[in-house]
Amino acid sequence: MLGIIIGVGAVIAMVAIGSGASSMVQAQVASLGDNLINIFPGSHRGPGGAHGGAGSSSSLTEEDVAAISAQVSLVTAISPVAQSGAQIVYGAQNWSTSIVGADVDYLQIRRWGIATGTNFNESAVRSSAKVCLIGQTVVDNLFGQENPIGQVIRIKKMPFTVIGILEKKGQNTWGRDQDDVVVMPYTTCMKKISGQTRLSMILASATSMAALPQATEEITQLLRARHRIPPGQEDDFTVRTQQDVADIAGATSKVMKVLLAAIASVSLLVGGSGS
Repeated sequence: MLGIIIGVGAVIAMVAIGSGASSMVQAQVASLGDNLINIFPGSHRGPGGAHGGAGSSSSLTEEDVAAISAQVSLVTAISPVAQSGAQIVYGAQNWSTSIVGADVDYLQIRRWGIATGTNFNESAVRSSAKVCLIGQTVVDNLFGQENPIGQVIRIKKMPFTVIGILEKKGQNTWGRDQDDVVVMPYTTCMKKISGQTRLSMILASATSMAALPQATEEITQLLRARHRIPPGQEDDFTVRTQQDVADIAGATSKVMKVLLAAIASVSLLVGGSGS
């Protein structure tokens, strides 16, 4: 009886652990954004047929963002994104972090609130203003218990005024600390930090999860037309949705749950045989 009880307990525990892990992964996927559509600069083929993956071709522009916003009705919010990394300094403290340049809709798309302060506005984007929002990890490492709002940090020796602190998000599905970030107008990032002339990616939010496939198809056809890609030739961009990420994460969780259940079943079998 003791062997069977231990085996049954192991089955229940392993299945519960697997279900809990699955729920955690789904929560992390949900934290990425609201009906999220990711548009990356795409793959390309170089001389001799060498194939580069997603992000190997700088193909996305601000004009693409404007076209999607105007012509894809299933998209409710959209933001160009420029990405970089930099050492940031405040007083005697310094910290290496990720820099995200975005538009005013970025926080809405990412479903990301502001704990203290305010977001930058369209005027700040147009003027490439040196203002920023910072994540909680940056706050902890630069400011400690001091209030960062209104303080000036230095990025590449340039002064940036902290106007907001982002709500804590924690790690994403791939284990990256989402709070270790500085968010600023994408125009500021491109002109003053990264020197980019093309976008790192485009983020958009669809009207609903059910609308993701149709929105993705419309975006794909629009960008193919804008980039003059002939029929039969592969895209120079890559579109991924929140559902794609959820499916991948779900498949991984399902495999883990099966393995845990198998291990627990062996425990039950051994316990039963021993009795």
